[in-house]
Amino acid sequence: MQVVSARDITEHNQAQEALKIRENSRRKQSQTLVQLARSKTFQQGNLNAVLREITETAAGTLLVERVGVWLYDEEHSKIECIDLYDVSTKEHTFGNSLLKTNYPAYFQALEEERSIAADDAINDIRTQELSESYLSVLGITSLLDAPIWLEGRLLGVVCHEHIGEGRQWTLEEETFAGSIADFVTLAIEANERNVVQEVLPHSEAQFRAIFERSSIGIGLIDMKAQIVDTNLALCEILGYSREELYGKHFTDYISTERGDLKLYKQLISGIRIDLKKTSRDGFQPSIHQEQLVASHRIEMERRCLHQNGSLVWTHISVSVIPGSNGEPEFFLAMIEDITERKQTELKLRASQEAAEAASRAKSEFLATMSHEFRTPLNVIMGLSQLLQQEIVGSLNEKQNEYVSCIYSSGEHLLALINDILDLSKVEAGKEELLLSPLSVSDLCNYAIWTVRDRALEKGLQFTHKIDLEADICIGDERRIKQMLLNLLTNAIKFTPAGQVSLVVKKVPQGITFTVSDTGIGIDSSQFQFLFEPFKQLDSRLNRQYEGTGLGLALTRKLARLHGGDVTVTSTLGEGSQFTLFLPNPVHSGDEADEADEADEADEEANFTFSTNKTILLVEEEENTATVLQDYLHTIGYQVKWIDNGNDFLKQVQNFQPDLVFFDFQLARDVRIWDLLNILRQEPDWENLPIVMMTVSEPLKEEITMLPGSANDYLLKPIRIVQLESILMRYLS
Repeated sequence: MQVVSARDITEHNQAQEALKIRENSRRKQSQTLVQLARSKTFQQGNLNAVLREITETAAGTLLVERVGVWLYDEEHSKIECIDLYDVSTKEHTFGNSLLKTNYPAYFQALEEERSIAADDAINDIRTQELSESYLSVLGITSLLDAPIWLEGRLLGVVCHEHIGEGRQWTLEEETFAGSIADFVTLAIEANERNVVQEVLPHSEAQFRAIFERSSIGIGLIDMKAQIVDTNLALCEILGYSREELYGKHFTDYISTERGDLKLYKQLISGIRIDLKKTSRDGFQPSIHQEQLVASHRIEMERRCLHQNGSLVWTHISVSVIPGSNGEPEFFLAMIEDITERKQTELKLRASQEAAEAASRAKSEFLATMSHEFRTPLNVIMGLSQLLQQEIVGSLNEKQNEYVSCIYSSGEHLLALINDILDLSKVEAGKEELLLSPLSVSDLCNYAIWTVRDRALEKGLQFTHKIDLEADICIGDERRIKQMLLNLLTNAIKFTPAGQVSLVVKKVPQGITFTVSDTGIGIDSSQFQFLFEPFKQLDSRLNRQYEGTGLGLALTRKLARLHGGDVTVTSTLGEGSQFTLFLPNPVHSGDEADEADEADEADEEANFTFSTNKTILLVEEEENTATVLQDYLHTIGYQVKWIDNGNDFLKQVQNFQPDLVFFDFQLARDVRIWDLLNILRQEPDWENLPIVMMTVSEPLKEEITMLPGSANDYLLKPIRIVQLESILMRYLS
């Protein structure tokens, strides 16, 4: 009987990931606009410096290759590039021009449309005129152009140029591009007047428009926590008007947690410390205020109280704005509604808990039902045997055939029940091995004689070769026989013609039992499913060959209980080779006693199996750490888990690990990289294998950093096949 419970949460995960990406993009765009709005460069009246800052900031926010500012000449007959920033070269250039008469459709679109968002710039009717002379030459595939307007006059355009695979611009990106064009307008105004004091009053309306346009709630709060100003987005999040919020305490609308007040105090004290430091170094605080605010920010997820009494999940980012004297004057709070994302997370968590509960229920059900099946099955098999012996009367030929079929089917079902019970016990960690010295030849002969008739019935050539040096192994006799029978039975089952062989060798670390066949073989892409319980490689095989897929799963788990493993090599259509490895036992007594023949039997009884390998696990996320720790414990490793890298060096010295698994998120911290590099400078630890665990493929620049401190990396979620490959590579 098979009971499988599963639920596909791919769509939920994709929706959550897309939502996070969109939220991060919107947050980054809003933070960029606020940063530009507070920039002191605008007040200095240097147009070139302002445009450089705008183009660099826009390129970094939208992740495009080039951003340029083009302005009309006095005759309004062409636009000229006055600043073009190239991300790859990090250079600013100028001087190129486009005649209006050569590109009429493009110039008409500039005058009539709010923005030109050309996903396919080569074929877009508005931009295809530029293809031959400009776009194709530079490899530009997508354009996002925002016209620059001043008092009803079209001054030019800000052009965002994407190179590579075509890109679909979002509505938020179009809005952001329009805001960048507004900043260029402000810069031109500032340059024309050339007086900072005159720029700010005349630009107040534009700054207010930018402030209100943000899709993220923004609040300006004084040092007494009273609300000074808000935008419309924040009013919508909280359900109040601006007038209702003015003068109220910001903390009245946000759920607080223990330690929040301390965070705010540290934020304020940090700004003061850095201001004193910059003054001591000879810099004016006003010059560095932007850097200080950017480097001192606290972010948190808190629930906000809506006017209707409901709670809204929000992401809150709070920074400090210093006054003209350098002292903290305001808090700037950016609040984003993440209720939808939180609801998705809760649904996913509930789905995961339900799936785990279903899995536990399945295991309990299988174990319970397997026990319940044994009693009636024993009766069926017992009565079948009595009928075969004709104790209650003779049977005719057909009746004998039926009784034999009943008995063989009962044997098959009993074997299946035993496998289910064995697998449940092993997975639950309740299986205990009865270790003793065993004759390798006796074990092999038992398995060979058991399956020989099956091989002969199929016309297979069955050979075996046992190394004379492989005479004794330490293990559980019943379990080793079970593993050998599983491997040999599988080889015979999936070999239509040819041969099956068993080769036993003594190797330095232990003994290998290799079962080879010339059967149907296995595609390498299917290896990951081989040792999964209740797995068949595809439905066609499932129909052609009997079995539930428990044999290999149980064999590997039993091998690992012995401290060994089962590995496979195979070629589709040519055959397979499964190798059972049983390592040498570790002697727990005094080595000098081995020479005493009188105590030899007692010493053999003291052999125990252990991998004797230790692993240090540095993982911030508790669930991931628990899964890894439990699995590594199950297969025989000693594991020490720490959830941060602060005392990493101390733990290495105390625990003396043979291998380290390190969360790459923690390692992104420069301080942690320094610890890893310090470790590599110690002679005792320069060759210690360190494996980074990442949620995605490391970037090129990150890969170049790995060899200096790390040996390898694993992708999360970690798959057993990948983990086993790492363990074999560094601990075998």
